[in-house]
Amino acid sequence: MTQDYLAGELSVRLERLQAVAASDTRPELTVLRQQVEAGPLPALKAAAAQALALADRLCWQSLSQGDMTAFAQQAEISADLRLFSVCSRLLAEG
Repeated sequence: MTQDYLAGELSVRLERLQAVAASDTRPELTVLRQQVEAGPLPALKAAAAQALALADRLCWQSLSQGDMTAFAQQAEISADLRLFSVCSRLLAEG
């Protein structure tokens, strides 16, 4: 896979996560997307890990607020983000 493809696919997943994120997390996701789109391939690994950590935080926040709709959307996007990150070898399986 090319760096542009990996960056583009990761950016799309971050955009989907951003669409269902709490408003206080959106700026952080915007910065992360910009880093993904402009950064080198080695930086994508750290960005994927950071994206999963943000997704986890969003899911816990939605659960704590009792927002099951947001949680379900975030969990689905998080699972896709993790699968992409593992399959593209940005993250190790496990």
